[in-house]
Amino acid sequence: MSMIRSICVYCGSSPGNDPVFVETAQKFGQILAQNGIALVYGGGSRGLMGALALSVHEHGGRVIGVIPEFLKVRERMFTGAEEIIVTRDMHERKRMMFERADAFVALPGGIGTLEELVEQLTWSQLGRHRKPILVANINGFWEPLVELLEHMKRSGFIHSDLMFDCTVVDRIEDAVPAIKSAAARVAGPAEPVPEAIERM
Repeated sequence: MSMIRSICVYCGSSPGNDPVFVETAQKFGQILAQNGIALVYGGGSRGLMGALALSVHEHGGRVIGVIPEFLKVRERMFTGAEEIIVTRDMHERKRMMFERADAFVALPGGIGTLEELVEQLTWSQLGRHRKPILVANINGFWEPLVELLEHMKRSGFIHSDLMFDCTVVDRIEDAVPAIKSAAARVAGPAEPVPEAIERM
């Protein structure tokens, strides 16, 4: 799986209180468009999500938004997307985003962003997929999580034979090269995600 045609980006529906977060989302949108990589994301037009999607769109890239019916108003569905998929619920949203993406990136965000990232890490650890996972540790935002994962390893709860390959970068300019490098290391197909996990 060395070809990266689309990247699912998890990020906040709020802008955060550091201007660099929005600037990073805008820059990453430009990078995705310039590399011909489609954006798969949560479908909203607010916060980092909106800044990211608008930037991809304005730079001529492809935007695929996946949003549950009940969030269309609350997150202000991005009408400029080339493709909008409206789902029945959050479970279907996450499954659809997984299916449409070749890799995953976590920008700064809140509980929802964390939950989506951890779910992909869990599935990877269980061998359910081999898609690259990257954490964009902008201004050290994800440092507490990185430290927690290291603590889990030291405490014997993440074992060497069950390691998930999670890449961490501090600069958004390094994200796409790091993802492509991670994808090139993967050999062989992953097991399909079973229906039981899809419903989790």
